[in-house]
Amino acid sequence: MRTLSTEEAVAMIPRGASVMVGGFMGVGAPERLLDEVVRQQKSELSIISNDAATPGKGVGKLFDAALVLRLTATHIGLNPLVQQQMLANKLAVDLVPQGTFAERIRAGGCGLGGVLTPTGVGTLVAEGKRQIQVNETTFLLETALRAQFALVHAFLADYLGNLAYALTARNFNPIMAMAADTVIVTAENIVPVGVIAPDHVVTPAPLVDYLIANG
Repeated sequence: MRTLSTEEAVAMIPRGASVMVGGFMGVGAPERLLDEVVRQQKSELSIISNDAATPGKGVGKLFDAALVLRLTATHIGLNPLVQQQMLANKLAVDLVPQGTFAERIRAGGCGLGGVLTPTGVGTLVAEGKRQIQVNETTFLLETALRAQFALVHAFLADYLGNLAYALTARNFNPIMAMAADTVIVTAENIVPVGVIAPDHVVTPAPLVDYLIANG
């Protein structure tokens, strides 16, 4: 694990990269990293995020700057700009049921090829997907989700990169930290090793590649 500035970390993200972004409607989003992505104008991104947040908040900043080519998410209903970009064919949107979305990321982090779920059987969600019968129940095979980068926000990080989260800001951050080739973390507080009790560590240090320095 290395400590970097936001500028150095975002500079590693190439144009057209696939990026997971933690947060739920902006709560628990890595705002400093997102601001820097906009400043450096990293374009044509494929974003994997629970939602599109709202204009000017969380991952919504990327759509404000028209930097996203493809979005995989569970809903976009509170960001009218994303809806406009989708309807204008400037943005491809893959809407995924939220439980399926979480499980696909978890599968990606655990080295699985995908998950079986009954959610979506008999609906538009099932189009083009393999269906498997298990004990007379039909399941969809939903493939695992991974990305080149994950942008994660934590409440506490120590100098090794162990992470702990605060309440609902935890949301998708821990599973996304498992499912990307390169994990970049911002933390509200960076503390000495030992301050975070071992049983309070949610994301262990080996999963974290880069920690953004505070101050």
